[in-house]
Amino acid sequence: MTMQHILLAVLAAVFSLSVVPARAEMKNQWVEYSHGETKLKAYMVYDDKVTGRRPAVFVVHAREGMTPKTLQLTETWAKLGYVSFATDIFGYGQGVLPKNVEEMTAQTTIYSKDRALMRARTQAGYDTLVKKPMVDAGKIALVGYCFGGAVGVEFGATGAPLAANVAIHGSFRDHAAGWAKNAKGMYLILHGAEDEGYPLPVVDKVVQELRAAKLPFQLEVYSGTGHGFSTPKNKAEERANAQSIDSTARTLKEVFGM
Repeated sequence: MTMQHILLAVLAAVFSLSVVPARAEMKNQWVEYSHGETKLKAYMVYDDKVTGRRPAVFVVHAREGMTPKTLQLTETWAKLGYVSFATDIFGYGQGVLPKNVEEMTAQTTIYSKDRALMRARTQAGYDTLVKKPMVDAGKIALVGYCFGGAVGVEFGATGAPLAANVAIHGSFRDHAAGWAKNAKGMYLILHGAEDEGYPLPVVDKVVQELRAAKLPFQLEVYSGTGHGFSTPKNKAEERANAQSIDSTARTLKEVFGM
């Protein structure tokens, strides 16, 4: 190979490296805020390589609270280029983290019995998110898991300007008739066909409210799948989990335009 050919090869290699897009650099941080006298702590993740304001995913945790699983689920949406923000409902900021099912039930019962508190606590996290300078306040979607799906219904009923409201194996229960009249955005419900605690007739009550309010929605039902499939227990739930992520990602891209 001549010296000229070697030089051309080196220049080509340098050029190819220069046009490779910058790799994502994920940043995470805890965000402290409060609701009344209750100290709260949210988990926020974003790609530091993305510049300017961008859409945000407002994650509402399952009955477990702010566990490592919740943090991992939150990171999923940040990898798509959005700000991902897991709001604190139970009071993780002051040490509330259920250790077992009994404690989980005790926490969810507090908010199920006091829907006004549930909505206000969620609003506190939402208000904290929209004040972040990197967030496009006009492009926020809620993604709720389990208990978080029920929170999504209640918060949506306040008229919160959400672009989308996603329930992944949502724990729907006893929502007031007509709740969807003030709701905004597109609803995506992803549910297990074999969810014994929250069976399809319960889900249908949510669907009928959305229909009556003429809100856009999509319902996906996964065969062979029970509750909590974001932590898969069998092959069917592994498939359901993967499909739920794909469907959510597609919906976010549609409503955000990116």
